[in-house]
Order: sequence, then C-alpha cells, then structure tokens
Amino acid sequence: MIVYIGYITLLLSFVCTIYSIFAARKYIKTKQIKWIDSSSHSAIAVWVLLTLSCMSLVYLLTHGHFEVEYVATVTNITMPSYLKVTALWGGQSGSLLFWSWLMSTYIAITMMRNWQHERDIQPHVITVSMLTLMFFIMLNLFIENPFKLLWIDSTERVSSSIIRPPQSTLFTPEDGIGLNPLLRHPGMIIHPPMLYLGFVGFVIPYSFAIGALIVKRQDNMWIRITRRWTLVAWLFLSLGLLLGGRWAYDVLGWGGYWGWDPVEIAAFMPWLTGTAFLHSVIIQEKQEMFKRWNMILIILTYALVIFGTFLTRSGVLSSVHSFAQSSIGPLFFVFISLSFSTSLLLLLRGWNHLQTQKHLTSWISREGFFLINNMLFMGILTACFWGTIYPLISEIFTGQKITVGPPYYERTTGPQFAALLLLMGIAPLVAWRTSTVKRLGYLIWRPTIISLLIPLALILRGVTNLTALLSLWLATLVFCVTLYEFYRGALARQNSSEENFMQSLWELVEKNRRRYGGYIVHLGVVFISIGIIGIEMFQQETQKTISLNESINIGQYSLVYKNLSELPQNDGRFITKATLAIYKNDTFVTNIQPQRDYYIQNQQRMTIPDVYSTLESDLYVLLIDWKPIDTQQATFKIYLNPLINWVWVGGLLFIVGTLIAAWPDKRDDIILKLHSST
Repeated sequence: MIVYIGYITLLLSFVCTIYSIFAARKYIKTKQIKWIDSSSHSAIAVWVLLTLSCMSLVYLLTHGHFEVEYVATVTNITMPSYLKVTALWGGQSGSLLFWSWLMSTYIAITMMRNWQHERDIQPHVITVSMLTLMFFIMLNLFIENPFKLLWIDSTERVSSSIIRPPQSTLFTPEDGIGLNPLLRHPGMIIHPPMLYLGFVGFVIPYSFAIGALIVKRQDNMWIRITRRWTLVAWLFLSLGLLLGGRWAYDVLGWGGYWGWDPVEIAAFMPWLTGTAFLHSVIIQEKQEMFKRWNMILIILTYALVIFGTFLTRSGVLSSVHSFAQSSIGPLFFVFISLSFSTSLLLLLRGWNHLQTQKHLTSWISREGFFLINNMLFMGILTACFWGTIYPLISEIFTGQKITVGPPYYERTTGPQFAALLLLMGIAPLVAWRTSTVKRLGYLIWRPTIISLLIPLALILRGVTNLTALLSLWLATLVFCVTLYEFYRGALARQNSSEENFMQSLWELVEKNRRRYGGYIVHLGVVFISIGIIGIEMFQQETQKTISLNESINIGQYSLVYKNLSELPQNDGRFITKATLAIYKNDTFVTNIQPQRDYYIQNQQRMTIPDVYSTLESDLYVLLIDWKPIDTQQATFKIYLNPLINWVWVGGLLFIVGTLIAAWPDKRDDIILKLHSST
C-alpha cells in the first residue's frame, strides 16, 4: 500500500508540474489572474505531493520492506535507523527523489511571496523552475523509479517493476545488500543534503534572470529579490564542499581532504561561478554596470549545476565519490544542451537591453578589481573544466581515457588562487570609480609591514620554502587588511558619535551586514588558506611494519605499538583495532586506535584512521595490514598534517560571515516594499 502511495503521489506531482507550466503560459496570453494563481497553487501542490512521496520511501526504508528494489539495494537488517533514513540519498533513484523534493521546496517558498506587483516576471519564473523540476521528476518516474517492486517468475528469474509481470509473484529477500560502507559516516547525514540544497538553490536566481531577460527588464530588482536566495544557495554549496572534505579526510584514508576528483570538481565549478556572481552583482547594484556579465555568470552557474549532476550520475567518469550511476546520462546531456542553448539565445535577444551607460573608468578602482577577481575565477573554472572533460575528449579521439591528476590542477590553479588572495588584500582599500596608487600605498603600508612579520619569523625558525613563505604572507596580508578595515570603520564611527570603540564596532557590522559579513567570510578564507598551505607544503608521512612495543617516529612524535584486537559487531562488521601510545618529545600524550572494518554482507574492507588533533597539526594514523596475532606484527601508515585544523576553523568562520551577510536587512525590505507600491 505504501509503495503505491509513494508512486501515485510521484505521478501526480509530474502531472501538476505540467499543469503549472500550462497555466503560467495561459496567463501570458490571457492576462487573467486566475491562471497565474492556479499555476502558483499547482507549484505548491507539487511540494505537498513530493513530500508524501519522500515520506513513503523513508517509511519503506526504515521498516525493512525488502520487496522494494531500492530498499533491498541500500539497506539491510543490521543498519541502524539513522542510516536507513540517510539511505534516501544513498542510491540513484532515492537521491533523485530527494533532489526533486528539495527543489520543489525552494519553488513553493518562492510562490508563497506576494507577487501582486511582479506579475510580468512571475509566469516565466514558474515556467523555468518547473521545467527543471519536471525533468528530474520524469527521470524518477520513468527511468529511476524508487518504488519498483521485486518479482520472481516460474524460472526463478527476479525482475523489478511497479506492475506485476505475468506469471510472477512478489519476491521478498531475507535481507538487503546494505548501504555502501563508505557512506556509513555521520558526515553523510548532512553532506549530501547541503550539497543538494546548494545545487537546487541556484535554480531560483536563474529563473528570475531568465524571466528578466524575457520581459526585457532593465532594472536591478530581480537581483535584489534573489540576493538572499543566491547567498543561501552559495552557503549550502560551501557547506557541502567543506563537509565533503571532512568526510574524505575521515573515511577515505589517504591523509587528505581534497584529491581533485572529478566529482569534487563537478561541485566546485558552480561554486566558482556563484562566487564570481555574488561579487559582480554588487557592482550592478551600486554602479549599474556588468549587467551582461552577471547574466552570463548566473546562466553558467545553472548549467554547471546540471553538468555536475550529469557527471556524478552518468558514470562517464570514474570517481571514488560516485555511488549512484545509471543510464540517465544521455537525457542529462540533452537537457543541458537545450537549456544552455535556449539561455544563450535569450541572452543574445536581450543583449541590447542590458546595455549600461556607465563604463569602467579606471582599473585602479573597486569595479576594476572586482572585474579582475571575476577573470581569475573564470581562469580557475577553465582549468577545472578542461581537466574534467579531458578524459572524455581523449577517449573520443584516441580510444583511451587519459586522466589528469592533482599536479595539473595545482600548477594551473595555484597561481590564480594566490592572485585572488592578493586581490582580497588590496580591494577593500580601493575606492569606487577611481583611486590612485599613492592613496592605495598610504592605506596599505601599515598592514603590509605587520604581515611581513610572519614570514620573517618563519625564516628565523628555519623555513626556506619560498612558495610557502609567499603564500603565508599573502594570507597574513589579507588578515591584516581585513582587521584594519574593521578598525578604520569603527574608529570613524566612534569619532562621529558618543559610542565607545566596541559599541561602534558592533553598530558598524549591524548597519553594514553585507559588507562586513563579507569581510568575515574573507577571514574564514584566510584560515582555510593557512590550513591548505600547511598540509600541502609541510605534510610528512611514513610507513613501517613493527612488532609489539616497537615504535615509529615522525616529526616530534613517537608512536609505540601496544596491542591488536579483533572484535565482531552487531551491525554486520568485523573490526580489527590496533592501539598505539603517542609520545611527544618523550612525554606520553595519549593512546590512538586506528582500525580496519570488514563488512560481511558487502565483503568490503574499510580503513578507518584515528587522529590526534591539535591546532598546530594532526597525527593521522592508519592500520594498513597485520599478520596473525601470534606473530605480533602490524603495518602502519602515519601522516603528520600541519595546520589542517585551520581549514575546519576557517570553515566555521566562513559560515558565520555568510549568515551575517544574508541576514535580512531592513533597507532591502524597504526598497522591495517601495517597488511593490509603485
């Protein structure tokens, strides 16, 4: 019964998307309010129906209905309940349904706002967003249906279908296969939802942009309306990337957090264009410039979201992160091609209407630096895109899939990231319209002098890596300039009021959330950069086979092998765990227990590291191999990762800054109300 509730609500949601699009188009022709209201209500109904469909699938997953093919594929009896819930996005069909539900949530919230004074753009927003949603529901309904039942015929051949095949009976396995062991990590509870929320969130600003193009709107109202939507989507995508890095660090067992994997890059590319867009729209709002460029950026972001989904789910590229692959790749390719080409045609048609009277007057200006910032983001995007599609191109022309590795990405993107850091350190000090080198020099010399103290101190401690010294200096420069901007702003406010410095600082941020929230994001980027520099430039590793009470040395640490235990678990695992005592400079610190998990049902092994963390470094220990206990020997691989925890601290600061920038601003609300009243 629950199966058919889930299937019927999914089918009805598909019908409602079609009707919503039809009603929106009908309004464009007739201008009758009843049609656009009906279209909006249908969009909300889609969310209700998809909510019921998702709830039905979660019920089937948590109650062990193994007669459902998807349930038998991603769950088993021994899995805890929370993992059975997360199995909703642990496979292809379930994750597509979850994706559609999230998108419908965004659309439903958008439809609940007051559209009375924006009827010209509303039907186009509905059409674009619902067409995207219809595509994903169609994939679920006709190709990757999560409600397919298992059937067995007289020849004991098992098949899957919603409707019972002739001469077949329902087949219920005794147990399911279970979730991929790599996905049985607490981070997977929130990593995919955050990533999906980021991806689907960009559909809303894209829909508004296309709507503005169609009706030839020249004002910036669509940007003001969607600014928070864009920030929220960008925040979730950033969170997804950070959590994905943490998952890779904790689970994959290679001592790092980012391996330039195709799926990682697929999620990173729309983040690049989304970040460029967030910076560029500031210029459009303040200076009425870059209107065409901003349209290009939001179209690219949407296209890259769909392209990234295509890479993740089509199986055209091999990846350690690809857990959900099927034959839906060709349909994705067709959808990408149609949506991107249609968007470009609309952009070309409205090109003249996006013309602005204002132009860049000086490269030494806030506008000029923002444009350079955008060009660098596009340069990094180009390098990432080429590296991702090169295996496909090489296979087409040579018959061999030749992949590019981390060295390519590090050589091509590293200098550009360094240039971005430099811009982050200079741009806040540059005036709008035009500035001078003399004025810039006057403002930057103090932060520059202070920032040079860090590389000088490192040189005195024996650090000779010039790349590391330069990178750390750039990060420190951004840190000093950013704090200097907080200081200058608070001091100016204090001098013009009766507030003390701390009150002035608080009010400064309160009255300028967008600007200073962005500065806090920059501070987060600084910390993340320091963490990246630390692990990339100074990471140490060693591997050794030792007997009981023997030691391995790395850096200031010595690890003594104490014991090895093998323990069966109630959740279908067999654990082999080693215990090592950590000594730093001959002083005992703590014990550490790396382990290997063997999943009996999947017949799959996982190497689970154990980590001793400080703000200075991580001691990352892996149990690689062992011989029978009576031989008392085991092989360990150890990484010493300097400053890695600065990445996670920076990530938290990153989130705080984005939340401050995205927090509702009374001035924006006033502007929108004034617009609605005219």
